[in-house]
Amino acid sequence: MSLTPSVDAGAAAIAAPAIDRSRAKRKAAWRRRRFVLLLMSPWIVGFAVFFGYPIVFSAYLSFTHYDLLSPARWVGTANYRYLFHDDPLVWPAVKNTLWIIGIGVPLQVLAAFGIALMVARARSGIGFFRTIFYLPALAPPVVATLAFVYLLNPATGPVNIALSHLGINGPLWFQSPQWSKPSLVLLGMWGVGNTMIIFLAAILDVPKHLYESAELDGAGPFQRLRWVTLPTISPVILFSVVIGVIQGLQYFTQAYVAANVASGQASQAGDQTVNNYGYPEGSTLFYPVLLYQQGFRYFNMGYASALSILLLGVAFAVTLFIIVNSRRWVHYTGAER
Repeated sequence: MSLTPSVDAGAAAIAAPAIDRSRAKRKAAWRRRRFVLLLMSPWIVGFAVFFGYPIVFSAYLSFTHYDLLSPARWVGTANYRYLFHDDPLVWPAVKNTLWIIGIGVPLQVLAAFGIALMVARARSGIGFFRTIFYLPALAPPVVATLAFVYLLNPATGPVNIALSHLGINGPLWFQSPQWSKPSLVLLGMWGVGNTMIIFLAAILDVPKHLYESAELDGAGPFQRLRWVTLPTISPVILFSVVIGVIQGLQYFTQAYVAANVASGQASQAGDQTVNNYGYPEGSTLFYPVLLYQQGFRYFNMGYASALSILLLGVAFAVTLFIIVNSRRWVHYTGAER
């Protein structure tokens, strides 16, 4: 008599509980996933409606001719060909944007770090100084820009009047192609309060024993800054640089307001031929300003969508490049080396 059927039945009886346990684990895992998805659903819906759908629709419009008044008409890659080969304003806008990123962002990060370092070293009144340096960040960008254009008015502005009393002939500031972007950088450095607060928190969080150990080893103030402070707060520096670059790629409000107000001043002075977009002489025509001009002045929504998709791709690529290469100089506490 063969024993094979009884052996098979015994193996099946042993395997049945294991199968049931596996099924129960899968059901429990699926219930946990559904619960997590339920908790995340408000964010998922908001992301899909306010971010995902606009990106997909903009990508579609970038291959069409669309002016808001008539149905979108498919034109293939014509918008991208015009963007890369035929539009004479793209390269000046790109150069201005690269200038504000290459010059303005490092200066703003250095200014925020320097102010935070001074406030952290203050013996008394740290709350007062922290408030004073943070207050400019509370000013709306439009209001701050209007104030700076007034202060730097070449004819009646308080800055040039004060310089004239010192025997200095002040520059034209926002009325000059050479000084318009430096004037915007000054505006940006004046409003670095948000970044300053982040740096201040990071500096105050540096462990005291690291400074004490470095001082016992004979390290001076500069050596302690170089070998203790900077490596410890390097993740915050990375964060500030990434945010600054992204904001530089999207630089619009200050340039748009300054150009409009400055061009209005020029018109009042007698020059009726000025163009407020990028005034003066295209020096404030940044890439987002060009995008706005094409979309909301000329209603070339298809071409504006192509510009926006390119901006999105560049922002993603640049951010990824910075983060990947940051491994060489960013040090995380407790990370393996």
